[in-house]
Amino acid sequence: MPRQVDHESRRRLIAEAVCRLADERGLEGVTLRDVAARAQVSMGAVQRCFRTKEEMLVFALGHIGQRIGERVQARLVRSPAQSAGTALGHAATEVSLLREEHRAEARVWLAFVAQAAVSEVLATTLKANYAALQEAFTRLISEADESADRAAPLDPQREARALLALADGLTTHVLVGHLTPQEAHDVLHAHLAGLWEQPDRQQ
Repeated sequence: MPRQVDHESRRRLIAEAVCRLADERGLEGVTLRDVAARAQVSMGAVQRCFRTKEEMLVFALGHIGQRIGERVQARLVRSPAQSAGTALGHAATEVSLLREEHRAEARVWLAFVAQAAVSEVLATTLKANYAALQEAFTRLISEADESADRAAPLDPQREARALLALADGLTTHVLVGHLTPQEAHDVLHAHLAGLWEQPDRQQ
């Protein structure tokens, strides 16, 4: 058991090194040799953890997705008495990676998204991450809509897809400088407010 725990710890250490290098150079600048140097482990240690660079990148992408998911969950657990609508706002804010402390993570996430367009295995991992986030959004929208005073109910799954796409798009717009973080935050929360302020909206 101790050897297994050490193995997983080393895999996470290597994943963090991948992320730091991807932030600096993009994924094209990530090599097994440079990852080993950044993680301060031997090439052999990297190769014992990952048979190929692709396998290493898949794990690193899953590591980022897990980290974002854990932050979303932490926000929900921190205030269990909050309304579902408020919880949705917190979750969407975490996913959009708008805060300054998450800027490097946003750059790495988008580097993986770009690479996933030409890598089926990365795309599979990315779709699983998105599916988990969409499921969480769907649940929160459904719960919030049950307590809302509206003539026609929302379609939780459709709204979750739209919200996830919006949050993801805002990440890009902030990174390239089209929007400031505050402008993106305002766009996101105006959209969220619109979900609950239009009881007569038709589907």
